[in-house]
Amino acid sequence: MSRQTDLRLRSLTTIRSLLQTMITLASASLGFVAALAWNDAIKATFKKFLGEAASLSALYTYAVVATFTAIFVVALLSWLASKVGGNAMISREVDG
Repeated sequence: MSRQTDLRLRSLTTIRSLLQTMITLASASLGFVAALAWNDAIKATFKKFLGEAASLSALYTYAVVATFTAIFVVALLSWLASKVGGNAMISREVDG
């Protein structure tokens, strides 16, 4: 393999790695923004039905419901991923 070909392959690998990292960071940050939006919506809903959000029981109820909802969604997505199969669009370098 010539030196020029080797440099091109390393450049391509670097660009792919950079793009994967940018996609991962963008996905995580947009997911965080969406989670904050849902957090505000859920808090407002609990405030409407359970009274002031400063109430300790309302805060614990919100925490428990949010936890069970998160567990349910992750379990559902995991089940769905196992049914669909296939490879992930982005693979971590650690996974190979």
